[in-house]
Amino acid sequence: MEASSWDALRKQARRLEAQLDDQMIAYRKLVSMKSDGSENDIESDIERSLKQLQQVNSQMQTWVSSGGSEVLSHTLTRHMEILQDLTQEFYRLRSSLRVKQQHASLLDLRDFDRAKFDVEEASDSADQALLREQAAISRSTGQMDNVISQAQVTLGCLMTQRSTFGGITSKISNVSSRLPTINHVLSSIRRKKSMDTIILSLVASVCAFLIFIYWLSK
Repeated sequence: MEASSWDALRKQARRLEAQLDDQMIAYRKLVSMKSDGSENDIESDIERSLKQLQQVNSQMQTWVSSGGSEVLSHTLTRHMEILQDLTQEFYRLRSSLRVKQQHASLLDLRDFDRAKFDVEEASDSADQALLREQAAISRSTGQMDNVISQAQVTLGCLMTQRSTFGGITSKISNVSSRLPTINHVLSSIRRKKSMDTIILSLVASVCAFLIFIYWLSK
């Protein structure tokens, strides 16, 4: 067996291990930062270097199996342990990066859903406020219509009473020309008529005011 071949394999193994150390440092920094898509290139480079180191270790194992010394076997074991540690570290970092990427994706989706919900909620709130305002206006208009209807009914009743009193007054006036003794009764009726006229005027004024308020509210 030629010692130069073993030395060449060891040199190649140390070069790949140093290369993997540099790659792992860069990969650790990438995992700690926000993903920008460049992790795929570094992962491919690390996987390629690990595969090359595995091949070199296999060649060294073949060399040891063909009659290498205990020292060579110990050296091979050390190189294989280094390969195992690098492989486990790479898988651990890659798993951590995948979890981080999934978490970021869920956060982005949640933010999108939240923004969508806020827009829909704002739209619903505006619609509900408009509906409440329309309902309040409808209730106010209905109440005003009821007040005006009642005022109109009252006005009609007073007008009927006025007409009735007018007829009675006319008849009593005819009788008074024949019966002077009922002048006192006529005076009382006239006072009653004057009071009704005042009340009628007040009611008419209130009705006119309510109608004016009603038209302003529309």
